[in-house]
Amino acid sequence: MKFSIFLNPQIPGSGYSQEENAVAKRPIGRDVESYQALLHEVREIAVHADQIGFDALMMTEHHFHSEGFEFSVNPLMFLTDLAARTERILLAPLGIVLPAWDPIRAAEDVALLDHFSKGRLRLGVARGYQNRWMNVLGQRWHAAAARSDGSTSDTRNFDVFGEVLKIMKMAWTQETLRYRSDVLDYEVPSPYEGIEGWPALEWTKKFGAPGEVDDQGRIHAVSVGPKPYQNPYPELWQPFTISDRSVIRAAQEDILPWMFTPNPDEHAAKARLYQEESAKCGRDYKLGEHTGILKIVGMADTREEAIATYGKGMQKDFASFFGPFGYLEVLRKQEDDKHKPISPEKGDYKRMNEVEMALLGGPDDVKRGIQRMLDRMPDLEWFGLFMQGQQGVLPLDTVKRNLELFATKVIPEFAD
Repeated sequence: MKFSIFLNPQIPGSGYSQEENAVAKRPIGRDVESYQALLHEVREIAVHADQIGFDALMMTEHHFHSEGFEFSVNPLMFLTDLAARTERILLAPLGIVLPAWDPIRAAEDVALLDHFSKGRLRLGVARGYQNRWMNVLGQRWHAAAARSDGSTSDTRNFDVFGEVLKIMKMAWTQETLRYRSDVLDYEVPSPYEGIEGWPALEWTKKFGAPGEVDDQGRIHAVSVGPKPYQNPYPELWQPFTISDRSVIRAAQEDILPWMFTPNPDEHAAKARLYQEESAKCGRDYKLGEHTGILKIVGMADTREEAIATYGKGMQKDFASFFGPFGYLEVLRKQEDDKHKPISPEKGDYKRMNEVEMALLGGPDDVKRGIQRMLDRMPDLEWFGLFMQGQQGVLPLDTVKRNLELFATKVIPEFAD
């Protein structure tokens, strides 16, 4: 198994855990000094994780977070900064929200980071579920936030995601790109019949890619560069796969799904679906292979100390921010009324522990939690530590100590 940390960068002093400070600096997301504090903490965590043996660092994409929570505006740019400060750890935007991007610019930016890191990039691709920013940045494709409800709007997002990814792959793998997309109303070149009057025509005929210029002297196609450092492109990952439809498409596209299904039995069922669908495409993965699971991990020398350190801040921010987006559903138990949503009051650390979304305790407690996953999926490939309620909430030394305990007490038991 390999191990990653997943950061939702949080401006220190934001959120309900430090409510007085967040209100005083409102909107803290535009406070320069506070953002510099975020940069310092994330850099420290990234370098520490690289040095103590974690395999990957993952970071999401979100915009307009004036509240200072999930403040990772451009993960590709942020990870470029971290690539220069680290040596071996893999770097994964998890993910860039494709319906909010131009496909060719996304392909170029990804290729650049792949070169900057010399192949340490793993590319997460996502659909975008937050309407405040997705509806704004996705408007060029008439794509709103993903609702995962099968609605017309949700299907449009689903289709745009697939088309943007398709064009990105073409840009990475083809020497010249010529394509007309009915899904996006997008054409390369534009106009598709050819671009007249290219001043450097003779130069391009001699030095450009074969096929860029047609017999009539028009730009007939474009050559997107650079191509990625990795051949043909970085391994694709996907956050956070819950619906069967997303699992199936991930299998069809050979995308590694990070699943947010904390119960080991439910996660094994999703992994089995992925395995079966992958087999239909000629890829014979073992159960759990090419999949990942994400859990909150809080460690101390004893279980009581871990709960005292991580419990309250973790539950308060999670229930208040993620709860309204429906993420409290991952805390559902069999005895809960299936017709009623999970209330924020139930989003406490006790329930998180009970459904195994969180592993809080000493090293043995955490190891037993991981082993319960492996008992059902012996070939589970990735385990991710969700840093919810830690960076930006707890002292930086406490966060680094948690990672160090995991790296020294847990990883050696399960690492490849």
